[in-house]
Amino acid sequence: MKPDGGNLIGFGSSGPGGDVFKAINPATGERLEPGFASADADDVGRAVQLGVEAAPAWAKLPGAQRNAFLRRIADSLEAKCADLVARARLETGLPEARLKGEVARTAGQLRLYGEAAERGDWLDVRIETAQADRSPLPKPDHRSMLRPLGPVVVFGSSNFPFAYSVAGGDTASAFAAGCPVIVKAHPAHPGTSELVGRLVLHAVRDCGLPEGTFSLLFDAGFSVGQALVRHPGVKAVGFTGSLPGGRALADLAAARPEPIPVYAEMGSINPVFLLPGAVEERTPALIEGLYTSSLAGVGQFCTNPGVIVLQRTPAAERLVRELAARLAATIEGVMLTPGIRNAFVARTTARAEQTGVRVIARGNATSHCSAAPVWFETEARFFVGNHALSEEIFGPSSLVVWCNDRAEMLQVARSLEGSLTATLHAGAAEAPQQGELIELLAAKAGRVILNGYPTGLEVSHAIVHAGPYPATSDGGRSTSVGTRALNRWARLVCYQNFADELLPLELQNANPLGLRRLVNGEWTNGTVQ
Repeated sequence: MKPDGGNLIGFGSSGPGGDVFKAINPATGERLEPGFASADADDVGRAVQLGVEAAPAWAKLPGAQRNAFLRRIADSLEAKCADLVARARLETGLPEARLKGEVARTAGQLRLYGEAAERGDWLDVRIETAQADRSPLPKPDHRSMLRPLGPVVVFGSSNFPFAYSVAGGDTASAFAAGCPVIVKAHPAHPGTSELVGRLVLHAVRDCGLPEGTFSLLFDAGFSVGQALVRHPGVKAVGFTGSLPGGRALADLAAARPEPIPVYAEMGSINPVFLLPGAVEERTPALIEGLYTSSLAGVGQFCTNPGVIVLQRTPAAERLVRELAARLAATIEGVMLTPGIRNAFVARTTARAEQTGVRVIARGNATSHCSAAPVWFETEARFFVGNHALSEEIFGPSSLVVWCNDRAEMLQVARSLEGSLTATLHAGAAEAPQQGELIELLAAKAGRVILNGYPTGLEVSHAIVHAGPYPATSDGGRSTSVGTRALNRWARLVCYQNFADELLPLELQNANPLGLRRLVNGEWTNGTVQ
């Protein structure tokens, strides 16, 4: 498999389009072939129109057929893993083992969401039958369920070329919910995006689905993304990236004549609280865990632990000294793009100039697109109320916040902005007394972790990957990972007093799909009498 640089619009490709750009190998600076033509206004219009035309058929497609489609994509990814990983290594600088694991994760979540679509529990089907003889007024027949929104736009992310990109979580959950998808590929890995996009299109053809089920558009800048969000045929947006980028899309969508939801995963500092008992009991394990978690993917994970909060004790000071020494000796790692690396340098330079902030570890980075760890420390009195110290630095950097006592730790917890995760390490005798701190952390994050680390996200039915703003644009009311992700791409519809044959299959008396439904207040897989 080799990319050819064309936009994929339904079953066709675009013409010459706009400006041509090339991917860059971040490890060498080499510009990679081929050139990719930026989509133009006609391409955007055609892709959305095809999605609009495909939407009615997709909305009616049984969950079993959606499952078969998603499984076909998963099988194709696994079959072409070697080709996909080879191209992704050139475009991202990520190691082969990491990329193979990401392909496996992407295939796994496609299958999980497909199974959820076929099972149908996520539809939240509810039926209240009529009572014509009820006094003083008859009771009408009400039947409600979630229905797909229509065509949605997904923005590929920079740091996960498979799991959060063309066939990643947003695309998979939108397909499972019954929505056509238009992907705006990330310009950092367009070749990888095209190869995955072609596999998706093959699955569309093989499963006999409408042409507008999927399209893939390229652009090195912002105009294509902006045009997609503004297009009246688009009904929702999924985004994983920076806070400025996500906020810009959310503002753009809110300013439309018909505002639409933007599910943007944005900035997160993922605080880690280390209680004195945990430090006393397992300093070596904490050093190893924090070191590994903070440097995973050269710190370019959305769950990177960006703030470490602990009380100042001799044991805690020893832990930080030993961790800092290990970090300072760490060799540089290749970052995803020169732009990300430049932003990391600028942000760490600015943080070092903040009042009350000291550099405690700085590795040596020499190449044009590499970074080494840069860690800082400060006191709680400087952290609380200083918004700049609560901002995410994307890369291998964390801030140690020293507290004098438990009261200051609670004060730091109260001052935090929203995050995807919050972690608590407690000693054996400490955990039962942490109810107040745990509740504070649960109010600040979508996932609260006890005696673990935020990186290494497991895709499951129960997982929550969200959080209050600025972690996500919708305040953490949904999740971008796990089977609850399907709900983002649907809206509730109630059918009142409909004849049975006019209802969607999911709401009909005979329950032909065998769904679990709430009928007159009781959950059942049976028929309606």
